[in-house]
Amino acid sequence: MPLMTTGKSLPAQLTGRVIHPDSPTYTEARTDWDGLYRSYPLVIVFAKTTEDVVNAITWARQNDVALRARSGRHSLEGWSNVSGGIVIDVSEMKSARLDPASRTVTVGAGFTQGEAVTTLGEEGFAVATGGEATVGLAGATLGGGLGFLTRNFGMACDNLMAAEVVVPSGDDGAKAITADEHNNSDLLWALRGAGNGNFGIVTSFTYRMHPLKQVSLLEAQWNGFEDLRGVFDAWQRQAPATDLRLSSVLDIGPDGIDLLAVLQSGSPTEAKELLAPVLSVGKPDVSVQAGSWADIFARLQPPSKSAVEKAKNWKFFSQFVTEPYPAEAIDIVGKFMKNAPSEVSDYFCSSLGGAVKKAPPGGSAFAHRDALFYAEPGAGWSGDAITPRAQAWVAEFSQALRPYVNGAYVNVPNPGMVDWETAYWGDHYARLREIKAKYDPDNVFQYEQSIPPA
Repeated sequence: MPLMTTGKSLPAQLTGRVIHPDSPTYTEARTDWDGLYRSYPLVIVFAKTTEDVVNAITWARQNDVALRARSGRHSLEGWSNVSGGIVIDVSEMKSARLDPASRTVTVGAGFTQGEAVTTLGEEGFAVATGGEATVGLAGATLGGGLGFLTRNFGMACDNLMAAEVVVPSGDDGAKAITADEHNNSDLLWALRGAGNGNFGIVTSFTYRMHPLKQVSLLEAQWNGFEDLRGVFDAWQRQAPATDLRLSSVLDIGPDGIDLLAVLQSGSPTEAKELLAPVLSVGKPDVSVQAGSWADIFARLQPPSKSAVEKAKNWKFFSQFVTEPYPAEAIDIVGKFMKNAPSEVSDYFCSSLGGAVKKAPPGGSAFAHRDALFYAEPGAGWSGDAITPRAQAWVAEFSQALRPYVNGAYVNVPNPGMVDWETAYWGDHYARLREIKAKYDPDNVFQYEQSIPPA
């Protein structure tokens, strides 16, 4: 049954910080992180309060205007923006209320992952986040949220305990509801892995937080690809099965291999011992340091003037891996990386296993709990000349690995994928459509790969 009541709402007025095409800040307000996509909204609302979001959704419905939800502007296919429609941006809804006694924190939907790490780190706590500081915590959480604390604490979505969500209401209105274990628990289940712009707009998140004061960071580099088979095979067998406190990333670039690993509440020596099966291959350059999680997280970000920061256009393709790669699959990685289209192209692999294997109380829509690791070929570049080659390289790379991978990650969407519904959500898709029909029966929230009502 739909959640909605019938009846018309009073005519809505847009509130918050409202930006129109003739506003001096319009270009900045409409521009997203990935320059590959350009949209020209009719209006952009930077919400300050939940009521601003209610008003914006109501206004969009009353005026028959397409709407999109936006937080950190990192939607990798530009789907949080829309030409001729309204963008409802929650990035200025920044607040944090920590409750150390219950080990929970409630944050406004505008927090970036970096802001969350810094704010909680000052109090000796952490929440599970992804690895990039400028990415919105909202978008990361609602699709999963994989990072350097994942194997011990679970994903960001696994630690989501409650949310305030603005959903459609009546014939043309909207209202704020709570989704937690006691209220609208089916919606909470859906928000844990399928919440990106599908059911409503989340204005605040309540997370389980974890005491964390000290971590150790290990960095290792192998020049060239001579050791790729050995390093990759050792990592894919060790990383998903090692001590839960250790999460790691294997990043193969055009010039060689990088390993980044974070050990929670452990010493640099212990980190090296745990990673010995990988570090014993070849002769990598290895460095290890200890520090607070906030300081180490900051170190993991690209330097301000690096090639990564200078790239304006990006393309990625997401994959999950449930069986170790055979030698021929690893050779495919090496072959493509030797012919990378730019210096910031890479094949990025993030360890899973551990806490990811177990769904949180109440379950979640995330469907890839058996994966050994997450992987993506990706490329970043500037200028238009390289665009066709970079896009073709990512497409051909991902296609070459197709026999060895399973599923896809909704936070890194694969446009044009025929079976995207099951690739993202597996057997959960039918239930997600039923929940969509309950909370958004008129399909107010829709985009290229959104969930339609049953």
